Amino acid sequence: MDRTPAPVRPVPRLVATDIDGTLLGADRAISPYTADVLARLTARGVPVVLVTGRPVRWLKVVYEQLSAPLPAICANGAVVYDPVSDQVLRADPLAPELLAEVARRLRAAVPTASFAVEIVDSREMRHEAHFPLRWETDPTLIRAIVAPEELHSVPAVKLLVRAGEQDPDLFTAVVAEALAGLAEATHSSGSGLVEVSAAGVTKAAGLAWYCTRLGVTAPEVLAFGDMPNDVPMLTWAGQAVAVGNAHPAVRAIADEVTSANTEDGVAAYLEQVFGTD
Repeated sequence: MDRTPAPVRPVPRLVATDIDGTLLGADRAISPYTADVLARLTARGVPVVLVTGRPVRWLKVVYEQLSAPLPAICANGAVVYDPVSDQVLRADPLAPELLAEVARRLRAAVPTASFAVEIVDSREMRHEAHFPLRWETDPTLIRAIVAPEELHSVPAVKLLVRAGEQDPDLFTAVVAEALAGLAEATHSSGSGLVEVSAAGVTKAAGLAWYCTRLGVTAPEVLAFGDMPNDVPMLTWAGQAVAVGNAHPAVRAIADEVTSANTEDGVAAYLEQVFGTD
């Protein structure tokens, strides 16, 4: 019998977690238990970073449920946001010329595609008139446009693509093939929405930049996620944990699997690692 002890992992110096489907429960709320665990971690001096596909403007709902706002990597790594100063520390958008070429390629590959763009560091959104919105909108922040050229007239940290009801994995593959070498394509939902970023822009890249500022290395990071847009971050981090409800692609590359988001899987795992003090 092999009695070699299992290697002991060092206690992480930074925790990075996705939000939707990972930290949030079925009602898209953070439970009091999870909020308390995160608060205790930050009080101990352990940085906790939200790493999300969400735009900056959607973070308010999350921050309202926490004892204090947490720094965030938004738009799948394109935006690094400091909520204390309400400042974007770094943005890596698609330039207008690149955005125009991305749109051209996608219209050729998927003639039925419709687009939206996250602009002003994801504080505002523009969308084609026929782009289906599946959430409540604020007309001061989300505006329909008519002329296609207006879509790519300014830099955008993310392009959103829909083409009716689509299998999200298959549709993402189609978009990725059309944009090979030009931009990144991923998805974070089951609705057939594909998210496009500039080449090299991923959750891993945004988190790596932020960690460098803090002097934290990849092996010192504990990361949680549930969807394909989390795969780069989980692959980069020293310790990758999938929640129990995670997409198969995430479970396949994770070091461990915790309980589902509806069971406070992130908080339960953090207590195992850091204790309950």
